[in-house]
Amino acid sequence: MVRTIWSGGCLRALSILLPASSLVPAVTAHAADIPLAIIGPHEYDLPVDFKPFNVLVQYGDGNAAGSTYDSGGRRQPTGGSHTWAGMTKYVHFRSFDAIPHVGFAFEVIQSESFVLSQGTNYGGLGPTIVGPAVWFKPNAHSTFGIQTFMQTPVGTRDALSPSYWSNLSSFMFDYEWKHFSFDGDLGAIVASTKHKTGEHSYSPGTVFHSNLRFSWKASKIIEPFFAFDWQNTAGMRDNTANSWVSESSGREVALGVGAMVNISKRVSLTGRYSHSVDGRNVPETNAYYMKLVYLW
Repeated sequence: MVRTIWSGGCLRALSILLPASSLVPAVTAHAADIPLAIIGPHEYDLPVDFKPFNVLVQYGDGNAAGSTYDSGGRRQPTGGSHTWAGMTKYVHFRSFDAIPHVGFAFEVIQSESFVLSQGTNYGGLGPTIVGPAVWFKPNAHSTFGIQTFMQTPVGTRDALSPSYWSNLSSFMFDYEWKHFSFDGDLGAIVASTKHKTGEHSYSPGTVFHSNLRFSWKASKIIEPFFAFDWQNTAGMRDNTANSWVSESSGREVALGVGAMVNISKRVSLTGRYSHSVDGRNVPETNAYYMKLVYLW
């Protein structure tokens, strides 16, 4: 979402809503990234009772997963891949006189992806994601809200098409101190049944996730921060064979550090590095993240 600072009647936007490198559970437990891992500090530091405005955001991350975690949680130097992902997002923010002290946003997001794995590579556009968010401020220093999004089942390549619809919903919060900020989310991803001609029917497992950011307001220009990301994926059900897919459940915890740079009142750039500290049935996170925001 957008961090906002009201000063002299000018809205200063520094960050924005619902980022993610991977929003849906993978066909196996080997997800490419923790959902919403791309968020930065002040992601949910949002205004109420404001005039409508728009935001364009470009997210990107590269993950060099040289190792994977096995079913016992041990890191193995096999099965990794290099992935590059992007998300181009337009968001319209507005409030309504008939609903005072509440903010609303609607997003349209297009994902992009490139994968290099075991001597093969492919890339293209992934699914499109759309949905709303709503929030209020319990007091002048805090924000609390909910966001819910639908992801389409198709991309420009079969390898980038999940072949099922998904819903991502999460609670989001932010609290601001004079020199520090703490915000994050807690949510779940629920997917429809996967149907594909000539293949078994599958029910993907529900993914639970949380993303927390704690930052230090070192100056008006730069803000270092610490990141915590967690996901837990339930097992996948093979409906045709009436059995559970082996080693399809998984978990991961990743820690990271980064900084947000406020280039101007309308432009900001956020960068971060994160690495897994625990996992099961997933490639490790060994990733760099970036986010460029433009407000008008």
